[in-house]
Amino acid sequence: MITSAGIELSDVGGSLSWGAFASLIRKLPTDSATFKELHPEFAEWSSTLKTNIILADIYDVLSQINANLCAVGSRKQPHRIKPYPREWTKKQDKIGKDALPASELETWIMDKWEEARRRHEDGKFDGTG
Repeated sequence: MITSAGIELSDVGGSLSWGAFASLIRKLPTDSATFKELHPEFAEWSSTLKTNIILADIYDVLSQINANLCAVGSRKQPHRIKPYPREWTKKQDKIGKDALPASELETWIMDKWEEARRRHEDGKFDGTG
């Protein structure tokens, strides 16, 4: 609320009436933290990633329909469309070239858990593994 409306909680009951505060809460944008907390079932829909995924899928379907329609007139096989680039699914670079032996894998996993625990304790946890 502070960033979107310039209102602080201390203003409620003073310069901001309780009715106005309730109205403000009801009209919160869907991407606000308060809205996501009050309506967790809609939280993922307020993400631009969700919208981008849907739009990329629609683009791919429409491109394939267009290719199919063009092929009907020429009596050729429709060409395979190039899917819309999805930056969020890019594969990470591989580390190493061979499979890790089970004994080393367990050590590696434990090291990663320890790193994550330390980051979390230091307050530097950003949720990105």
